[in-house]
Amino acid sequence: MSTRKGLIAAALLLLATTGSAFADTDRGLNLGHLASPGEISPWDIDVSPDGTGLPPGSGTPAQGLIVYTQKCVVCHGVNGAGGTFRTPLAGGQGTLGVPGKRPVKTIGSFWPYATSVFAYIRRAMPYDSPKSLSSDELYAVTAYLLQLNGLIGQNDVMNAQTLPKVLMPNRNGFKPWTRGD
Repeated sequence: MSTRKGLIAAALLLLATTGSAFADTDRGLNLGHLASPGEISPWDIDVSPDGTGLPPGSGTPAQGLIVYTQKCVVCHGVNGAGGTFRTPLAGGQGTLGVPGKRPVKTIGSFWPYATSVFAYIRRAMPYDSPKSLSSDELYAVTAYLLQLNGLIGQNDVMNAQTLPKVLMPNRNGFKPWTRGD
């Protein structure tokens, strides 16, 4: 069980045994109700670097180009070059840590895990309707973006088994955070 799922389970248990902090009907607040597992489950979408939490499904860069053209190009531009938000999604390799050169933080230069790209798109994109893409669309658009950055081939299929195996160029560029305990 992931840490997040454990915390959710502990919070549900605590609320179930002590009463809801939100549904305080004794004082007439009536601010809500206990969240049921069915209400929590659509938001339990965390994905670990090793792929734990990835859903069933698959997609290729060619399929991703179709999804990208329909749902992403307006904001992110043709070939991920930067659209409305002017932040490119592709390129930037070799720009991190170069003295005197501004780093270009893209999927191919900055992100440490391909699973993190998938997870971010899953919870936050498209901007106007987050969490609206199917699992197959998510794998496909992730595959397209990885292919744009030269990280996978045109015919590679991304799924729960293959996505965690993609080696991102900046995988070792982050230092683990410790609490000093």
